[in-house]
Amino acid sequence: MEIRFSKPDAMIFDIDGTLFKTESVLERAYYKTFAYLQENGLYRKQVPPIEKFYGTLGKLLDEIWAEVLPGETEAVRQIASEKLHEYELEGLLQGKGELYAGVAETLKALHQQGIRLFVASNGLEEYVKEVVRSCGIAPYFQKVYSAGEYKTPSKVRLVEMIMEENRLKNAWMIGDRSSDVEAGKANGLVVIGCDYADFKSDGELDHADAVITDFRQLLTLF
Repeated sequence: MEIRFSKPDAMIFDIDGTLFKTESVLERAYYKTFAYLQENGLYRKQVPPIEKFYGTLGKLLDEIWAEVLPGETEAVRQIASEKLHEYELEGLLQGKGELYAGVAETLKALHQQGIRLFVASNGLEEYVKEVVRSCGIAPYFQKVYSAGEYKTPSKVRLVEMIMEENRLKNAWMIGDRSSDVEAGKANGLVVIGCDYADFKSDGELDHADAVITDFRQLLTLF
């Protein structure tokens, strides 16, 4: 049976794995980062499989690097984080960033229908805003929020902040990871899980209210 909900006043979107094909800039940035660490004597082990990094997407940066580089010092993790950020921005500025199919058109349609659109990402402020800007979707969003800018301890708190600051009553949370589901449910939102990226583990979207396999399906849910 087809799932349909009442039209929301607002939608809150995750970035990586939801709107943005993270691998379009991350893969090159990841290997450049480890090349830098190795060339400067900061890392002498085998490069962790990039799949390990993809599996951490959706978490806060400190949590990501603790999982990817568990035996390294805080200083090395910090340098790795800074270089990855630098190389990702480099890729975005070179126009290498890609959205998933139908994202731009769907966001435009939602915006034209009067739905207020927001971003909630656990990423760094500059990265998140550059994704939105360089991919040409900035005009559709009322505001872009990131854990990097607001220093929030979790996506639950970040979404709560968005709800409070913008006085949202009837909103949806759209994302691809368990952190998105948790953030939506904790704030009483309808949660739409996005099942088209390869980053998540089995079961992460089990508690979403609906799951889509193509971003354009959002328009069929209300």
